[in-house]
Amino acid sequence: MTRASLEKQPHEVASMFDGVAANYDLTNDVISLGQARLWRKAVAAAVDARPAQKILDLAAGTATSSQPFVQAGAYVVPCDFSLGMLKVGKERHPWMPFTAGDGMKLPFKDETFDTVTISFGLRNIQDTEVALRELYRVTKPGGRVVICEFSQPTWTPFRTVYTEYLMRAIPPAARAVSSNPDAYVYLAESIRDWPDQPALAALLQKAGWSKVAWRNLTGGVVALHRATRA
Repeated sequence: MTRASLEKQPHEVASMFDGVAANYDLTNDVISLGQARLWRKAVAAAVDARPAQKILDLAAGTATSSQPFVQAGAYVVPCDFSLGMLKVGKERHPWMPFTAGDGMKLPFKDETFDTVTISFGLRNIQDTEVALRELYRVTKPGGRVVICEFSQPTWTPFRTVYTEYLMRAIPPAARAVSSNPDAYVYLAESIRDWPDQPALAALLQKAGWSKVAWRNLTGGVVALHRATRA
């Protein structure tokens, strides 16, 4: 299996990410035209990690997204269902507690973390609502969730251009730098079919989260959703 279907069978998606782990961060920088680093900075600011906090970074991959939280002094658990990603991450950051886990059945006790965050991984989990409930379960009362995910550009002409870029430009760009370019065709399709900003906010509220808000990055190409557990 080189390319997971949009039914998102967990073992197929995990296998797909195993195959792109080595060059994943480089490929993201290329196909995002350098925006990925800016998005990571926005996530770090929204999480606002503090010393001694416990933070779950779900779909952490190689833990590139986890590093700002570590640098702030927090205890960070990078969790992912791709063993290939975790292996590469462990080689780069051997001191971190990498944990294999499925977003629909997290291997953590109730009310463990001060903050839970997931960047560009929620759309790859088979059942979004179950994942949001699981994130709620492992978050302490008063704790927060920060979700960074591809979304829908707010300006209609740009949205049309962006959709064309996803389907026409990403595959050749991925072929140049990725060991599994078919995986990025799946990723482009999953971005195109993902709920827009208000729809994801509604799913967060349905899962029990309160004070749900979002802000757009890069004109809505990416949205940063935040919410609190009461």
